[in-house]
Amino acid sequence: MYTRRYLRDILSTAFLSAWFCWGLSASPAQRTAAPVPSLLSLEEAKRIAFQQNWDLLAAHSDIDIAHAQRLASREFPNPTLSIGTTKVNSDHNPQSTLAGNTLWHRNYDTVAAISQLLEIGGKRSHRQESALAGIKAAESRFRDGRRVLEEAVATAYVTVLLSDENVKILRQSAISLRREADIAQRRLGAGDISQAEKTQIEIAAERLELDANSAATNATQSRIFVEVLLGAGQPGGAWAPADDLGVLLAESQLPDLHRIAPGVRPDIEAADALLEKATADWRLQKSIRIPDPTFSLQYEHEPPDQPNTIGLTLSFPLPLWNRNRGGIQAASASRDQAEGNAQRVRAAAAAQSAVARASYLDALQKWSRYRDQLQPKSAQVRETVVFAYEKGGASLLDLLSAERNDNDIRLATAQAMADTAAKAATLKSVLNLSTQNLNSK
Repeated sequence: MYTRRYLRDILSTAFLSAWFCWGLSASPAQRTAAPVPSLLSLEEAKRIAFQQNWDLLAAHSDIDIAHAQRLASREFPNPTLSIGTTKVNSDHNPQSTLAGNTLWHRNYDTVAAISQLLEIGGKRSHRQESALAGIKAAESRFRDGRRVLEEAVATAYVTVLLSDENVKILRQSAISLRREADIAQRRLGAGDISQAEKTQIEIAAERLELDANSAATNATQSRIFVEVLLGAGQPGGAWAPADDLGVLLAESQLPDLHRIAPGVRPDIEAADALLEKATADWRLQKSIRIPDPTFSLQYEHEPPDQPNTIGLTLSFPLPLWNRNRGGIQAASASRDQAEGNAQRVRAAAAAQSAVARASYLDALQKWSRYRDQLQPKSAQVRETVVFAYEKGGASLLDLLSAERNDNDIRLATAQAMADTAAKAATLKSVLNLSTQNLNSK
């Protein structure tokens, strides 16, 4: 019966290992990280991170340790075998008997005994409850690690898209000013503007180009950070995102938040499991006060008077001086600490949910205003001022101001898009929602 249980635990451990981290036949220290593809989508980035992220692999190892502890909790104490010979003369007096003078027939006192400790008072069941709760806690921590990692990868990927969008906007603005500089060259030849005005336009264009180069450097750094989350062996940032920021934002938007039922947070499940484990440990410490008996079966060979005898012995410690008060008090404090931690995690989850909802709605409203109102108006003003400047109806100050304002508005619009996508990922993580569940509603 117990053999079948051991086999079931072993098979369960192997199945969980394959389920949580399939494809990782080597240990984390020996594995070779798969290279990051040159064109990387967000879903592909999440899949790679779930397989290779170092912190997630460490959390998976905790599951293996917890299963090993459960196997240990089911094991019985081993019996003790003792064999001894006494009453051996040291003064060379004969010890032979009428039966002979062999070792077996001499009047030595030979005792062979086997002893077995029996645990009573629920100690074994309490240890198993503690081990089972430890498995639940380890598995919940693993799922919580996946939840946090998914949010981190999504946020970092959005940062890459934002950096690329900033590079694109800044270079477009620089190209626009370069075009105005060419027009200014013609107007300079016609005597409509001064050399200083033309030079100011070129300086503004060069500043935008420098800003674009800095944004490109930031984009590379953002790519490297994504690779770190993916567990890449040699991060270099030499990949391009396969998703577009606008498309990703449309896909990440949430439906009516009032109709969304949040999922059970794995960090709350882990805290509850740790409370169960602490409670089981407290009960175990209380049960230790009950003495465990030890049964011994003894065979004694002492010729010639008692050549072959057997005996049965029962022994147990007397709980006179040690009632395990220290262990019980420590376990009680640990249980109280686990209970307080579970309440703290619940309160933190509720606070995170409220903050994430408010932040997402604020970011969504801000992006909508930039998209529908500010950016169209800014583009219209810029086009009007550019046309007027080309015809001589606007000053250089008006042109540069309109170009700068339009550039800032487009950068702010991209930032609002990225903030909304990132806040959506955070809200999904806080509510423990999956994209599949959202699409099915």
